[in-house]
Amino acid sequence: MSRFAVRGLLVCGAMIVACQDARDARASRAGDSVHGARSADSRGASGRRDSLPGFTVPAQCAKGSVPVPRKPAAMQVALEPGKKADSAKRARTDSPRASGTVSDTVHVVGAWRDTAGGTRAVGTDAPSAASAATTADTVGAARASTPKPRSAKAARADSLARARAKMHADSVAAIALQTDSAATHRLPGSLLPGCRIVAYYGNPMSRRMGILGEIQSDSMLARLAKQAAAYAAVDSSRPVLPALELIATVAQASPGRSGQYRARMPDTLIERVMTWAESHHYLVILDIQTGRSTMAAEMQPLMKYLARPYVHLALDPEFSIGSKRVPGQVIGRIDAADVNAVSSALASLVDSLKLPPKMLIVHRFTRPMLSNHEKIRLDPRVQIVIDMDGFGAPHLKYGSYKAYVHDRPVQFAGFKVFYKNDKPMLTPEQVLQLDPVPLFIMYQ
Repeated sequence: MSRFAVRGLLVCGAMIVACQDARDARASRAGDSVHGARSADSRGASGRRDSLPGFTVPAQCAKGSVPVPRKPAAMQVALEPGKKADSAKRARTDSPRASGTVSDTVHVVGAWRDTAGGTRAVGTDAPSAASAATTADTVGAARASTPKPRSAKAARADSLARARAKMHADSVAAIALQTDSAATHRLPGSLLPGCRIVAYYGNPMSRRMGILGEIQSDSMLARLAKQAAAYAAVDSSRPVLPALELIATVAQASPGRSGQYRARMPDTLIERVMTWAESHHYLVILDIQTGRSTMAAEMQPLMKYLARPYVHLALDPEFSIGSKRVPGQVIGRIDAADVNAVSSALASLVDSLKLPPKMLIVHRFTRPMLSNHEKIRLDPRVQIVIDMDGFGAPHLKYGSYKAYVHDRPVQFAGFKVFYKNDKPMLTPEQVLQLDPVPLFIMYQ
């Protein structure tokens, strides 16, 4: 199934969500005063909004280090005779870095080594007649000791190995910059890099938009807890925090009353998800699909929720389609300037309400979806995650992750897993072998 077909289903499902009634609006307005009082009560004696009861962020989250990707183990398929060709192909395909295996052998072509260890190029002056026999013996010995040319498969393995080694070095260098930069100095209450977030995505009003709305809430919350525990079992060095990512502004195939091709979810729906999170001590992430609207305009009605210390924000560039296009017919895009504007608004909110740092997630599955990534400004009050949002076979996901996260780093890495559209679906062990190691994993 093509990505547009799946997204078409998403937009069709979203049409159900667009049916907002006056009763929901009245109920949500009545609830605002209650939640305003709750927010005031959550302020500590110091004036800092650390959390609601049960939502204290583990201290390790801010103090931990960025995970260093494991140095790839040597690939045996190309080195061991007798392996079947399909096994070699499968091993290459299933590697967490689509471009690689790991042997660093370098072959010198057009030269041979003499007995003294020097290198003599082909085409040098011919040896004298007196030494011809000795030279011939030396050449014969050298040739006998030189391995036979390796197969095309082995040569490719060597080339891919060098690419993987460079990728590993680049990741380590990027981690060093992220750790040492003053812009990434971690404030108390930061979620990353010492913790890992595992999130469920969707909307309760549609079974087609993700796991969050596909099954009953009790079953969904229990399944999320089990999924988060699976990551904790693989990497026990950092706590895993479950999260619910709610699509709070849903792109639409029709203009609607606003003419913006988007539907804002009623407060009653958002509060329902908040209640689920609060009862289980989970995080909440509000996802924005702007349609023809703007990030700033769609953030405004969500600010009262973002004022809560456990609520964070996600941007979905796929549905930022400008003023003349229709969601689902084209893939949208945003620029670093858009991300910076949202980040600045979140930073101001953190300062004004003395909140812990916010997490800002940017979904991405094509290069044009996020332009000028290198111009995104880092701020200790806002932790930015680039989440690879593509689905498909493992080798396709590996390639997209390399292209949009590894090769275009911003700050922290995220990875999305589709329960139905990833065939086969990657296991937590495989996800945590990615380079860079993701600290945010979302399931749809």
